Order: sequence, then C-alpha cells, then structure tokens
Amino acid sequence: MASFRGALVVSIALVLLGSVSAGFFDDYNIVWGPQNIRANDATGEVVIQMANNDSSGVSFSSKASYLFGSFSVKYKLVPGDSAGTVTAFFLHSDTPKQDEIDFEFLGNSSGEPILMHTNIFTGGVGGRESQFFLWFDPTTEFHNYTILWNRNHVVWMVDSVPVRVHVNSNPTVFPHNVPLHAHGTIYDASTWATRGGAVPLDWSHAPFAATYRDFTYDACKAAPNGDASACTRNVGGPWEQPQFQTLSTMQKMLLRGVRSRYMTYDYCLDKERYPTPPAECVANAQAYAM
Repeated sequence: MASFRGALVVSIALVLLGSVSAGFFDDYNIVWGPQNIRANDATGEVVIQMANNDSSGVSFSSKASYLFGSFSVKYKLVPGDSAGTVTAFFLHSDTPKQDEIDFEFLGNSSGEPILMHTNIFTGGVGGRESQFFLWFDPTTEFHNYTILWNRNHVVWMVDSVPVRVHVNSNPTVFPHNVPLHAHGTIYDASTWATRGGAVPLDWSHAPFAATYRDFTYDACKAAPNGDASACTRNVGGPWEQPQFQTLSTMQKMLLRGVRSRYMTYDYCLDKERYPTPPAECVANAQAYAM
C-alpha cells in the first residue's frame, strides 16, 4: 500500500522538548504514570518504562479521537529479560463497551522471542486474537507498526508488510461508527503475558524500558465533543482510495508468508474455542487468497 497525504488528513509527530513538562503533551493526556515517561532532545525519542518496583508503568492517550485512517509508530521494545511486561500501541474508544484495535508486545525471558499479539473489539466484544513471532529482534532497532483502518477493512502492518486483515463483512464485528483515541502504554501483565503467567516479572532486571519515535497518523479527526458524523460522511479520505481497499498480489504473498512462518495463533483456526468459525473468518481468508 502506498503512503498517502491529502485533505482532511491530520499528521501529528511528537515534538520533543527534553522533559515531561507543561505543554509537552499538548496533544495527549497522560492516563497514568507521568513519572515513567521521558524525552531525549539529542535523539528525538520518547522512553516509557517501569522502574524501581513501580508496576504502574505509563499510559498516554491522544486528546483527539479519529474515525478511520492510518496510525503508525516506530518502537524499540524492552531488551533482555522482559518477561511479564506488555508494551502496546492501540486505538481505543471512550465508550463503556469499547471499540479497540490492538498491537501488543508480550515480553519474554532473555533470548526468547517477543510475541506480537493483535486483537479487535466491537461493542466491548473481543476474542479475535492473532499472535505472531517477529522475523527480527524488535529490541535492537526501531521498526514501524501501522494500523490501516477504513470502511472496508483493518490491516495490521510491520515495516509495511501486512500481517493480518480483518474485513468489514459484518458491521456488528467491525468498528465503524465510534471514534478512537491513539494510545501507548507499558504495564505489568505478569499474571498472564508470559506463557499464561508462568514466568513472573523479575524486578532485578528493571528498568523495563521501551523507546518510540515518529508516532504519526493520517486520519479523520472527530469534533472535540466526539461527534464523528463528518468522518462518517467523508468517503474521499486518502485511506478510502481504491488502492487501499484490497491488498496487491505482492502484499498477499507477503501476508501469506508471514502467516505460514510466524503466526502462532489465530482465533479463526481455534476449533476448540470456535467449533464453527465466526462468519467474518471466511471474508478475512478471501482477502488474501491468491
């Protein structure tokens, strides 16, 4: 999928001022853990961490919400023994029954792969997980993680390689009318994250720190009161152009390769959990059929 810019596009990049202070997050709210986030003038990077037995970690959320668009961040994940930690980049609604689109990275013991967990929620109902091991070490250098969300589908991409597609074959299982905020977080998930909670978080390896940069998005911005009716009517946004409605032949080949080599779980293939696969699974498979 080509990159895009155009009308009704909001492109926001964090401007680093050197420390978390008044005005630093003009576009973001710190949900919790302001003591666990810092910026670096020299590198243009933001670090989020858990340190000194402070299991609160940190979470921040964009003040604005968006309905459809492309959302990206470059992450360098927690190095070494990160078992029990989760670092996440996701879109989330402010509604009691959330709509949500997730990238979550589950830490592991030193030398073992980090698991990339993806999920999607509509009206508070999730259970649509796919998980992957990455084909590179995500702790040694930055890699780009993107969520493309339009009326037709959601596509999760890693360094522009599509790894998952969720098609809007049924609006009841596809977020389509509630604006979402962009979030970043790191937190203690040792009760479930690493082999189902079998490996606890070892504070002797703290601080657990992840670094990000180039947090950018091109999307339709809802009104300050959350009214996204203009976005609902907007069918001309760059993310809605024909080239972003389907995967190219090369993208399908890349996606099929990732799924065959690196995917460790997909809810559509879990016959014990879903003896009859959810209806959208057929449409999802057709999206990348050759």
